[in-house]
Amino acid sequence: MTRSGNIEEHFEDGEIAGVSVRSLHHHSDDRGWLAEIYRADEIAEEDVPVMAYISSTRPGVTRGPHEHVAQTDLFGFLGPSDFTLYLWDNRPDSKTHRRRMMLKVGERNPSVVLIPPRVVHAYKNIGTVDGWVINCANKLYRGRARAEEIDEIRHEKDPDTIYRID
Repeated sequence: MTRSGNIEEHFEDGEIAGVSVRSLHHHSDDRGWLAEIYRADEIAEEDVPVMAYISSTRPGVTRGPHEHVAQTDLFGFLGPSDFTLYLWDNRPDSKTHRRRMMLKVGERNPSVVLIPPRVVHAYKNIGTVDGWVINCANKLYRGRARAEEIDEIRHEKDPDTIYRID
C-alpha cells in the first residue's frame, strides 16, 4: 500500500476488538491516593503481566508507533500530564482490522489500556509537564536473561508508514 497522506484511505475510526479501556478510580485519604492498575482476577490469564516499567515522556514528545508480535501491553496513564493514545488494528484476522482508535488519557482521565499483540500503538504527551506511563507487559523484555530478540516492529523509523499521527 502506498502512502497517500490521507489516513482515512487506510483506516476507519472506531473501537478495536481486544483493546480494553478502564478508568482508574482513586481511593483517597489524608496520605494521598491509590489506584489499582491491574488485578489478576480482572485480566485473561494470557495477559497477566510478568514485568513492569515506568517511563517519563516530555511535553510534545511521541513514543511509537510500534507493535508487538506476541506481547500484550497494559498501560497505566496516570499523569501528571495528559496524552493522546493512538491505536491501529493491524491483525488481518480481526473483525476490526484496519480500524483506528484515539483516546485522551492521563491526569484528566486516568486510565488503564490493554493493547493486544499486532495492534500498533503510539502516544503523545499533550500536556505542559513530563508525563508518566506505567506498562505491565505479559512478556519479558528480550525474554529470560534478555537473551531473545526484541518483540517490536518500530514503524516510527519508516518515513512511508501508514501509521501517522499528524
